[in-house]
Amino acid sequence: MLDIRFIRENPDTVKEGILAKNEKGNVDLILSKDEKRRSLIYKVEELKKKRNENSKLVSVYVKEKKDAKELIQSTKAISEKIRTIDTEIAELDQSIFEELIRIPNLPHITTPIGKDASENAEVKVWGELPQFDFEIMNHVELGERLNILDFPRGGKVTGSGFPVYKGMGATLERALINYMIDFHLKNHNYTEIFPPFVANRDSMFGTGQLPKLADDMYFCEKDDLFLIPTAEVPVTNLHRDEILISDVLPIKYVAYSACFRREAGSYGKDTRGFLRVHQFNKVEMVNFVHPDESEKVHEIMLTEATEILEALHIPYRVLLLCSGDLSFSAAKCYDIETWSPAENKWLEASSVSNFMDFQARRANIRFRSEKGAKPQFVHTLNGSGLATSRLMVSLLENYQTDEGTVVIPEALIPYMHGKSIIKV
Repeated sequence: MLDIRFIRENPDTVKEGILAKNEKGNVDLILSKDEKRRSLIYKVEELKKKRNENSKLVSVYVKEKKDAKELIQSTKAISEKIRTIDTEIAELDQSIFEELIRIPNLPHITTPIGKDASENAEVKVWGELPQFDFEIMNHVELGERLNILDFPRGGKVTGSGFPVYKGMGATLERALINYMIDFHLKNHNYTEIFPPFVANRDSMFGTGQLPKLADDMYFCEKDDLFLIPTAEVPVTNLHRDEILISDVLPIKYVAYSACFRREAGSYGKDTRGFLRVHQFNKVEMVNFVHPDESEKVHEIMLTEATEILEALHIPYRVLLLCSGDLSFSAAKCYDIETWSPAENKWLEASSVSNFMDFQARRANIRFRSEKGAKPQFVHTLNGSGLATSRLMVSLLENYQTDEGTVVIPEALIPYMHGKSIIKV
């Protein structure tokens, strides 16, 4: 959420940011309501001043045995006016708040301005794309042949987009999750969190999913809870409504969770296998940092995610998202995409985002630099480190052999009970 003072002082900048992100928001309406609100507050203060003067005068009248009836009635009338205006101010506060929460985070100064994903900037490509001298299979064909993935039965149990991992496929999925968590714990000084997989409205609001993305969430109506779309939601909200001590910053959490997304509006898109699913697994990094450090930490988190792909020897590229492809809450974001030989294209496996103080304002997460100092909002960042579904596509397809088997990356062998190949 943006600071109303910033909007007051920079209305054109805010309007340009909204336009650059293809979002909606009525800055003029907010400023009009805000001006009326401030005018009413001034009026109330003047009335309170008058009421206080009257109250003192009543005391004088009583002491001097003068008739204070008319003055008392006048004071009561002033109090009634104050109550009426206070009600109007409260209604304006709520109205302004409802408009403010629809204003997106503004693009960071280093975010390129562009209309959509076609204008994202490629900033890095790593690894050589594999060359095969045999007819390759896609990840669905490999999963069926090796009896490690079962999409039809997942559809039978739940519905399309809910995969089932079997045998070595289940072991490989678990190996990826455990390897990535251990990688961040050992190499990047993270603290592991195992969060709930459901969240309340306050949590979903705090990270920016509500109200904008309500239709993309799975909702448990009876309990008023949402299945989480990412561990970012519960982990970021661990410190909601807290004032942290600056000495504890940065706070670095890593968490595994299942993720649930309805993918509203995905009709007609490629939904084969893992290319578009409603449930997937992800290891998430969440950082709470001092505002002066967030740009530097953003670059560090990008490296923390890509190091895993380099250790697994999976080709990837990094895109700097343009303004029109940014999420509602992000100021700057890198996407990491892994190579799919069968699809002959890059697939998103991670997003690493800097939200600056946008989420912290919504979730009221602050820090105090020293005792007695005024609390400031922290900056929050998160990044997939990594999501396994698209990563699984790239792993199976890049490591397939002409015998229809899949070689296990060396780094994962200890997590695969020593097995180095998946075969029939």
